[in-house]
Amino acid sequence: MIREAVDFREESDELYELLKPLGDGDFEKKTQFKDWTINDVLGHLHMWNWAAEQSLNNEAEFDKFFAELVEEFANGGSLRTYEPKWLKGLKNRDLLEAWHSFYPGMANGFEQADPDRRVKWAGPEMSVRSSIAARMMETWAHGQEVYDLLGVVRNNTDRIKNVALLGIKTFGFTFKNRGLEAPGTKPYVTLTAPSGDTWEWNEPSETCRVEGDAVEFCQVVTQVRNVADTSLKVIGEEAKEWMSIAQCFAGPAENPPEPGTRFTVEVP
Repeated sequence: MIREAVDFREESDELYELLKPLGDGDFEKKTQFKDWTINDVLGHLHMWNWAAEQSLNNEAEFDKFFAELVEEFANGGSLRTYEPKWLKGLKNRDLLEAWHSFYPGMANGFEQADPDRRVKWAGPEMSVRSSIAARMMETWAHGQEVYDLLGVVRNNTDRIKNVALLGIKTFGFTFKNRGLEAPGTKPYVTLTAPSGDTWEWNEPSETCRVEGDAVEFCQVVTQVRNVADTSLKVIGEEAKEWMSIAQCFAGPAENPPEPGTRFTVEVP
């Protein structure tokens, strides 16, 4: 059993419960993330969940999908122009239910697969375990803008360790993706998990370290918060540079949100 697949399904279930009471008009409300609406969030998650399942079960279909996406970019388009075409008008509660009816079966397929098998993706191939962990990370990260918009403080669990681990693993990628040379020293990271457990990575250091709340670390590496809006203790130039540009998701380099621009709104 691949535990990451269970975590993905549980994270998706919690987001569904948050969205289930909404009316059709609510899905066009804009979040603090690049003016994405809730429809945009759901469409993005649903399309890439579908793509992940094709990479697992139907490589030819994934290749066809990715070729169409490349053509969209070659013609001056983007993900924002391609995703609505792929969805074929699906939106609001219909989109919510389509996403909700699809991801459990997808999760079950990943749960039973060989965790070390390599599957295709938009970037380099990755293991099945890493593929579903990335879907969990995306669901958690894009879910945050919905929680923020609706004014709901999220009840995080230790399944965010998947996100934290991706943050650790993409230390070198963060720099390489920007054409920068990664520092030779990897900062020591020590985090307090939602359960109260301590998570640690890399060699202990008093002069190059990141310490604090695991949720806030995950928020920084997924770029749903600027590090200045957290209470993380960041010591050393290497650690500070990393936290200022950290990016655990694939794609071209993205800048973190400006300080104070991403937060959970207060609902009257």
